Amino acid sequence: MANYDKVKILVVGDSGVGKTSAAHLMVYGNPLQKPSWTVGVALEVKLHEFKGGTPAQKSYFIEFWDVGGSSAHRNSRPVFYHGVNGIILVHDLSNRKSKANLNKWLIEIFTPVDPSGSSTLEPSSVEFDPEQFMGSSHPPILVVGTKLDNYSGNGTVEEGSLPTRTPTPRPSSIAQECGAEEIFLNCLDPKSLAPGSTASVKLTRFFDRVIDRRFHKENPSGLYDRRKLYPTSTNNRMFQGM
Repeated sequence: MANYDKVKILVVGDSGVGKTSAAHLMVYGNPLQKPSWTVGVALEVKLHEFKGGTPAQKSYFIEFWDVGGSSAHRNSRPVFYHGVNGIILVHDLSNRKSKANLNKWLIEIFTPVDPSGSSTLEPSSVEFDPEQFMGSSHPPILVVGTKLDNYSGNGTVEEGSLPTRTPTPRPSSIAQECGAEEIFLNCLDPKSLAPGSTASVKLTRFFDRVIDRRFHKENPSGLYDRRKLYPTSTNNRMFQGM
């Protein structure tokens, strides 16, 4: 196997939103026939052509770290968050709560950990501050809304029937607050990421941003210090009741 440079992208979101199916579609270009619950983390790898079709084109491996979303495993997840270069936040378009919880996932990822690997703070004790994620100081973020085939326009699934024309979902507030792009997928339909489609172009652009930030910007490591986003200082304005 060729020795390509690689980047690490976290795929996170509530349990059951379709993270594994979305990652499979991104890597293989076809639907996952029998998705299963992820316990711990599942790893997928894709070969990506950075700046494809230009003189700067180069091949890189992209590692997708599909992290299990069960709340029962929250305290054991921080071990997977080290050395992250990019983040894909996944929510279910038919489940409004899963979209509202995306800010909690960002807080969990960047909350400092103690030497044992456990988070030093409960995500509920930290106020989400979108300004922390603006600009080039944070890992590039992509927001993905799944189950477009079940989207009825009001955040619910209509049992046994679908609209004749699927309404276009509104961009999520967290994507706007973090300056991130957002795509909407039907993970059962490979056309959702067909070459040249809006979603495919945005996804390619996101991969290029992750690689560019990792290997071609001022920070040569491309890694992120979780303490700089959510420091443990009790004087920090982002902590409540402390």
